[in-house]
Amino acid sequence: MPSEGRCWETLQALRRSDKGHLCYHRDWLLRGEDVLEECMSLPKLSSYSGWVVDHVLPHMQENPPPSETSTSPRSTSALDQPSFVPKSPVRDPAFSPASSATPNGTKDKHESQHTEPMVLQSSRGIKVEGCIRMYELLHRMKGAEGLRQWQEEQERKVRALSEMASEQLKRFDERKELKHHKEFQDLREVMEKSSREALGQQEKLKAEHHHRAKILNLKLREAQQQRLKQAEQERLRKEEGQIRLRNLYALQEEVLHLSQQLDSSDQHRDLPKVDLSAFRTRGNQLCGLISGIIRATSENGFPTAEEQAVAERALQEMRDLLVDLQQEIARACEDRRRQDEEEARVKRQESQVRQGPEVRKEPPASRQGPGGKLNEDLQVKVQDSTMQWYQQLQEASRQCVLAFEGLSNSKDSQAKKIKMDLQKAATIPVSQISTIAGSKLKEIFDKIHSLLSGKPVQSGGRSVSVTLNPQGLDFVQYKLAEKFVKQGEEEVASHHEAAFPIAVVASGIWELHPKVGDLILAHLHKKCPYSVPFYPAFKEGMALEDYQRMLGYQVTDSRVEQQDNFLKRMSGMIRLYAAIIQLRWPYGNQQEIHPHGLNHGWRWLAQILNMEPLSDVTATLLFDFLEVCGNALMKQYQLQFWKMILLIKEDYFPRIEAITSSGQMGSFIRLKQFLEKCLQRKEIPLPKGFLTSSFWRS
Repeated sequence: MPSEGRCWETLQALRRSDKGHLCYHRDWLLRGEDVLEECMSLPKLSSYSGWVVDHVLPHMQENPPPSETSTSPRSTSALDQPSFVPKSPVRDPAFSPASSATPNGTKDKHESQHTEPMVLQSSRGIKVEGCIRMYELLHRMKGAEGLRQWQEEQERKVRALSEMASEQLKRFDERKELKHHKEFQDLREVMEKSSREALGQQEKLKAEHHHRAKILNLKLREAQQQRLKQAEQERLRKEEGQIRLRNLYALQEEVLHLSQQLDSSDQHRDLPKVDLSAFRTRGNQLCGLISGIIRATSENGFPTAEEQAVAERALQEMRDLLVDLQQEIARACEDRRRQDEEEARVKRQESQVRQGPEVRKEPPASRQGPGGKLNEDLQVKVQDSTMQWYQQLQEASRQCVLAFEGLSNSKDSQAKKIKMDLQKAATIPVSQISTIAGSKLKEIFDKIHSLLSGKPVQSGGRSVSVTLNPQGLDFVQYKLAEKFVKQGEEEVASHHEAAFPIAVVASGIWELHPKVGDLILAHLHKKCPYSVPFYPAFKEGMALEDYQRMLGYQVTDSRVEQQDNFLKRMSGMIRLYAAIIQLRWPYGNQQEIHPHGLNHGWRWLAQILNMEPLSDVTATLLFDFLEVCGNALMKQYQLQFWKMILLIKEDYFPRIEAITSSGQMGSFIRLKQFLEKCLQRKEIPLPKGFLTSSFWRS
């Protein structure tokens, strides 16, 4: 139908109109209900729609645009589709009010002529409006779909944002919880660390407390030990002081006794060349010296070792003074006897001249045999003063043994170890003494002196000191003196040259430590009583073995050693004694006198010549003694020494020969040849092995 084609033309015209260029928004439904009401009201054609159809559409049909002509069939076909064009026309009372209101037919006919086109126009308008509505519906549906999609997109975004916010909230909560846990963990670690530090500080304080307590206990123990040591030292000092005091009283008693002997020599005042006043004056001075020492001791408490040494030297000088006096008296008596003999010989010659040649000469008294006058003057017992001196030395040795009895008999392993270390430290250096270089000998001396001085020394890879035990010093002094004598008994007996290095060390130690010297003499006198000289007497009830031990023999399982071995040991000890009395330690104080010098050797020689000789023993000891220190005695006493040698040759040799059997003449012959050779040369040679100045420079 032409009207259907015009609908699309109308639409095209509307599209090209100003309203057709208007923009329709998708959210027009949201503007309000008034807009919706206009859309929902029934469509109405404008009063100008007919004029448009009559006047505009024909001109458009005559010159249709190519695009519209080409598209109209499609549009027509589109409008002809049942879905867009209604099958029955819409009958709306609003579009036909004239027909219902016309009263007459003319008017109705005229109106019908005009009404039919109106109806047609209304139908096309309806279609147009329907198309417009359909177009708007499509746009609305499209807008609704877009809106729905947009809403869904927005909801999806909202959900995504909500989920993201929820996840972020969860992460925030987790981070917050993690931070909380971390802070709690850090706080707990800080608390645990503080607790550990507190426990460590507490343990440290506890350890320091234990350490301080241990140190205090050690100091307390050391103080207690020091107090006990001081108490023990004080006790020992008092005991030693008492011993020295008793010895001092004994020395004073002996000096007074010797002084009485000097005074009793007034009976020899008529002897020529004997000045008794000088001896008596010196004796009184010595008595006053000892009395002054005793007075000073009574003020100070106990005598010191130096005072005792001074008193002993005074006693020894008193003894030497008495010996010298006796020798002077003996020489004076001998001179008087010879003078009397000469006078008697002259008288006999005169009487022989008067009486005739038949009277024969009588032998001189000096050539009498062992049963003569000299034999009657000799004695077997030792002098009382010498015996008292011997007993004092033995008593000092016994007191020393008692002083370290606790250490010696201790069963404690530590005490035994200390005792063994001290014994090794004291004896090993003495065993190392030989004819070595002087520098090595000085090292040995310094080591022994350091040990006795309380300084630590190295022995067996360990540090040893006498201060480790309160009785250590007494023990070391005793063992050291014992070892010196044992070296003389063994080493010197086998190698005579060893007597001098051993003796010079012993002499130096004796000078610095007088107690060691006294113990050396005590050991020497006990093992070799002939060094006193002392001939022990056999007592009733005494066992033969005990008596043989007193004589110096070694008895093992009731078997007595051989005589040769006995003489060899006695010879070694006498040689050591003879070397000690003449040697001084070269590095000591040379201004001090020798603690046991040559005057004791002179006393020993004089006393042994005043005693009855012993078979094989006296000759051996005299030879060893004179061979070792004869040169020193010769330089010291000069003319008196040679008088002594002549006395031995002329008066003592016959006595030795008288008691010596034919099988024991070896020692006698050796002594006789030695003295005869010395008398021929008028000199006693230096002994073999004597320490010269070159020895100390090596």
